[in-house]
Amino acid sequence: MTQGKPENDTVFSAREVMDTVSEMSQLLETGLDSETLAITTKLCELGVNPEALASVIQELRREMAAYNAGGGDQAS
Repeated sequence: MTQGKPENDTVFSAREVMDTVSEMSQLLETGLDSETLAITTKLCELGVNPEALASVIQELRREMAAYNAGGGDQAS
């Protein structure tokens, strides 16, 4: 038995989890890219409240939309 096998299983399992999370995200039409999904998943694993995290993401989207609607940082 090789010593690297458990680590390989862990990496494979992590990839499976992220593939599943990505598929769910697409089905739910969240609009989150793979990097953002990885970050939010890690934050949840670290104990961040998922509902609070979702609220923050929604608020950031609203703020960004308002910023972009106002012309963003274009010079006058």
